[in-house]
Amino acid sequence: MFTDFYYILKAHGVPVSMNEWYTLLDALEMGMAGSSLTAFYHLCRAVLVKTEAHYDRFDLAFAQYFHGVETPEDLPETIWEWLDKNLPPLEITEEMRRNHKQLDLETLKKMLEERLKEQTEEHHGGNYWIGTGGTSPFGHSGYHPGGIRIGGESRNKSAVKVASERQFRDFRNDTVLDTRQFQMALRKLRQFSTRLEGPKTELDIDGTVEATSKNAGRLELVWERPRENAIKVLLVMDSGGSMFPYTRLCNQLFAAANRSKHFKDLQVYYFHNCIYDLLYLDPRCRVSNSVETNYVLRNLDSDYRVLLVGDASMAPTELTAKGGIIDWGQFNEEPGIVWMRRFKQHFESSVWLNPIPARYWEITEGSVTIKMLQEIFPMFELTVEGLDMAVKKLRAKN
Repeated sequence: MFTDFYYILKAHGVPVSMNEWYTLLDALEMGMAGSSLTAFYHLCRAVLVKTEAHYDRFDLAFAQYFHGVETPEDLPETIWEWLDKNLPPLEITEEMRRNHKQLDLETLKKMLEERLKEQTEEHHGGNYWIGTGGTSPFGHSGYHPGGIRIGGESRNKSAVKVASERQFRDFRNDTVLDTRQFQMALRKLRQFSTRLEGPKTELDIDGTVEATSKNAGRLELVWERPRENAIKVLLVMDSGGSMFPYTRLCNQLFAAANRSKHFKDLQVYYFHNCIYDLLYLDPRCRVSNSVETNYVLRNLDSDYRVLLVGDASMAPTELTAKGGIIDWGQFNEEPGIVWMRRFKQHFESSVWLNPIPARYWEITEGSVTIKMLQEIFPMFELTVEGLDMAVKKLRAKN
């Protein structure tokens, strides 16, 4: 049952195990979804999806598989408009109770299909058409002991429409970041250290709970000296050339890092394709606004966490050859790869963030140089998930 749906979920990256799939089938056999596609949607998501980061992938798969499926939930908009009018509730009389019997679900379904084919206008009151008030089995603000409420305050969109709206796209962990997501990800780099001097002005929650417990429940406040972030970050970004399509993304990263108050120190430099003798102070990479790379290496301690950002795509000679630099009027005495290794050796922890999706690294035009730089730096995608992994790598010194 729904075997194709299983494979579509897998194709969209939803990690569904066979145990979870059999659990879903068992739940269906127990009637937990009833005959509602909306109930089936929520049941599937509850059983098969492990994290909100996969909700959007699930919605895409669901919308693809059930696209075009018509359900009673997909009523014509004109009927929804009729039904959405607020009317006073109908008074239930004893005569109504005597004259109406409970109808089974199949009979109600057939009746609903007939009404949808016949009805051409809104209707209020009565006992036949879909409308408001009255005693018809379909509608709202009326009465029928075995009827189906349609519209009213409890109206919901169909499961396929809900899935198609992709309300959870911002929860994905494989999407390109925006400024706020950058800030939240970089925040995880924090590493606090306790000041050795100064007054104890910060409440120690854990210490207070422990002291209060030992004091038979009588509150005993424990205070600590404030802590400050000890992390120092070096952000080095590729600029120009093949990085032009990612300019906005890099600007967002710079803005997020620059606004961050979580670092003890933040240094930002730029390069073009590869690091050589100079590092630039702005994205235009002008010699007049640059510093020697050796100066940076001499003046920044080895405990800086280094984030190199770039597509790592260039001519192999730019990495391997003396004079391989393509910047006008410049010449490098040492191959670029020597400078890259020098960076790696100087700093205790460094990572490379690549805006190109990882699935293209082996087939893109710059695949050769991407592979060469992967052998030097741990390389991650510039996505929420990729940055999270990069931050974990940076927190654990190489």
